[in-house]
Amino acid sequence: MRPYTKQTSTFIVVVLLVASIGWSAEQIETLGIGSKAPDFNLPGVDGRRYTLGDFSRADVLVIIFTCNHCPTAQAYEERIKQLAADYRDKSVALLAISPNDPQAVRLDELGYTDMSDSFEEMKIRAEDMAYNFPYLYDGDDQKVSRAYGPQRTPHVFIFDKQRVLRYEGRVDDSEKPQRVKVRDARRAIDALLAGRDIPQTQTRTIGCSIKWSSKRESAKKSFENWAKEPVTLEEIDLKAVEKLVKNDSEKLRVIHVWASWSNPSVEQLADCVTINRMYRRRDFEMITISIDSPKRKGEVLSLLKRQQASCWNYIYDSEDEYPLMAAVDKNLLGGIPYTIIIQPGGEVLYRRLGIVDPLELKKTIVGYLGRYYK
Repeated sequence: MRPYTKQTSTFIVVVLLVASIGWSAEQIETLGIGSKAPDFNLPGVDGRRYTLGDFSRADVLVIIFTCNHCPTAQAYEERIKQLAADYRDKSVALLAISPNDPQAVRLDELGYTDMSDSFEEMKIRAEDMAYNFPYLYDGDDQKVSRAYGPQRTPHVFIFDKQRVLRYEGRVDDSEKPQRVKVRDARRAIDALLAGRDIPQTQTRTIGCSIKWSSKRESAKKSFENWAKEPVTLEEIDLKAVEKLVKNDSEKLRVIHVWASWSNPSVEQLADCVTINRMYRRRDFEMITISIDSPKRKGEVLSLLKRQQASCWNYIYDSEDEYPLMAAVDKNLLGGIPYTIIIQPGGEVLYRRLGIVDPLELKKTIVGYLGRYYK
């Protein structure tokens, strides 16, 4: 038997890491410098379909593969918009393509966003951020993305008048705007417009990996693993509820008050489960409090298990729910479901009686936690 060495340990760690993230063996080759731009016919969020020929009048064509959910992609949104605005009147066309298969995106990859990469969610993101460029969807068959071969989001491809690839790589040298020293995409565009050689035609990209359809199995497996997580239910008294609401932790806290006999409450539980899976790797925790009679603890636990609610679950230890309501929020006179978001220190960021719009809830959460890597 070979001795256990530091090199052996490193190899094991790498193997385990690859297994844990479901690294696909699929390798997509990036379009080479000097290659012609592959044609495309893709739907845009504005209701139009776009082809390569739609941009034939431009002397320079910039194609950026990006997406909704990636923290790095979000960090570059304003800079991409600025690129589009600054060169709009200089015969430069800029468009973005989302290459990701929405079914290959895991919920726990959405911890820095309020939405995934479906076409409908792309429409929402484009409107939220006032995109000033076409945003196209290639998530169904990914044929166009495979032809171009982006490796990360965002990944920039810049073509000359003859639609020959002259630059591919990053937008600039740091996703943090204050640290940018080299604006690679701008430098390439300026060189093409001036008829000069581009100083560096290829650069490394950083960001999230492309969610090729081969990663669907990993996304499916994640749901199977979550289904195996233990679901528990503990009784809680009024004093403990008051402590939860004070939130002296360092985590953003969502408290969802519900009951098994309230259909809207039960429906909202499914959203709570999804949101918990998205954000729980960050400074975040989801808490549910049932106002069912303590005598129904068994039935409530069974329902929570069916919902796979592996967050913090409590059942109020009294038949009188009004003191509980007052403890959760002094402005709450009664009624369920009730959802409240409390930041560390006890300040309420969000409160809602009745069914909550999940997107509204996620926007509030990620608005506090942040969309970018720090």
